[in-house]
Amino acid sequence: MREVRRMVPAMRERATEYDRTGDFPAEDFRRLRELGMPGLMVPTRLGGLGADFRTYVEVAYQLGRGNGATGLIFNMHAGVTGALATIPDELAEELGASDYPAHRDRILAEAAAGALFAVAMSERGSGSRLSRMTSGYRRTDDGFHLTAAKSFVSGAGHADAYLVAARDLSAPETVSQFLVPAGDGVTVDPTWDTMGMRATGSHDVRFDVKLPETALVGGVEGVTLLAAQLAPHWMVASYAAVYIGVARSAVEIAAEQAAERNLAGLAPVRARLGRADAAVSAAYATLLHTAALVDAGDPEAAAWVWRTKLSAGDTAAAVTASMMEVAGASSIRRGNPLERLFRDARCGALQPATSDVCADWLGVHAMGGDPYAGSEPRW
Repeated sequence: MREVRRMVPAMRERATEYDRTGDFPAEDFRRLRELGMPGLMVPTRLGGLGADFRTYVEVAYQLGRGNGATGLIFNMHAGVTGALATIPDELAEELGASDYPAHRDRILAEAAAGALFAVAMSERGSGSRLSRMTSGYRRTDDGFHLTAAKSFVSGAGHADAYLVAARDLSAPETVSQFLVPAGDGVTVDPTWDTMGMRATGSHDVRFDVKLPETALVGGVEGVTLLAAQLAPHWMVASYAAVYIGVARSAVEIAAEQAAERNLAGLAPVRARLGRADAAVSAAYATLLHTAALVDAGDPEAAAWVWRTKLSAGDTAAAVTASMMEVAGASSIRRGNPLERLFRDARCGALQPATSDVCADWLGVHAMGGDPYAGSEPRW
C-alpha cells in the first residue's frame, strides 16, 4: 500500500502525456508488476498478496490520485481476480461447478505470476446489460466456439487474457463467461478516441475463437447474471475508489495552484477548497464503510455498494468542476492537470452502473421493493 502511494507523483507526471496520446500507461503497469500488484487479490497460497476488498479500494484510490486511467484498467483486472478469489467453494458446488477450485486456482496463479486480465462485457447498442448482449457461443466436440463484438474493453491490446461474457446460442437465456487468451482470433479495433479516460485504451475487440472446456470460467455455464447480483461490489463499487481518487487529486492540485498564485487570502477560494475536501472525504468514508461491510459479509453491503458508486460519480464531477474555478482560466488549457481530471471525472457518472441506475436501484430499495425484480433486468 505504501509503495503504491509513493507511485502517485510520478504517475501524475506521466498522466498528461498518456492522456494526450491515448497510449497505454505502460510505465505505471511495469511498476505495478514489480510490486506484485496483479496478484493483489490472489490468495497467498497461490503466490498472491491475499488482499481483502478494503485493501483493494485503498490501492485503487491511490491509483486514481495518480492516473485515473491506470486505476480503471487495474480495476478491471482486480474485478476478475477478486470475484474468483472470494466466491465460496460451497456456493460453486451448489451451482454445479464441481471443478471450480481447479479452474479458479489456475487463473489466479497466472495473475500472481504477472498476467493482466481485461473485461469484455459491454456491447454497442446494449452497453453493460448482460441480459441484452448479442455475443454468443456454441458447444463443440472439444469445447466451445465463441463469437463476440465487445466495446469499452479497457487495456485492449495489452491484456494477456480477456474475460468475455456471451450467451448460449442454443439456449439464449444462458449467459456464461470465458477467459480468452490474447492471440489468434482476438482482434482489437482502435476505436477509442474520447473526451475522458483516454489512456484506458478501451477499444472495441472482436472474438472468433475456439476454446477448450477449461476456458469456461468456474467450469459451469449460466451463472454470469447470478454472479453480478452475488458480488455487485466488483461490478459497481470498485469503480468508485478510482473516481474518488481522481477527485482527491483535483483538490490537491487546485490547492497547489492556488498557493502558487497567492490566492490563499481569498475567502471564496478557501471555501471552495473546504467544500471539496469535505465532499471527497465523505465519499471516501462511504467507500471504506462499504468495503468493511463487504468483507464482513454483512447483508447491508448490497445497498451501500450502490450508494458508493452514486456518491463517487456525482462527487467527482462536481468537485473537479469546482476546482477548475479555484485555479481560474488557466485550468482549461491542455496540459493543465485539472483540465484532464475534469474530463476523466465526468466519466464516473456515466460508467456502469450509471448514477441514474444507482439512484433508481436505491429508490426501489428505499420503498421496500426488490431492486432486481421487474420486467427490465439491470444487467
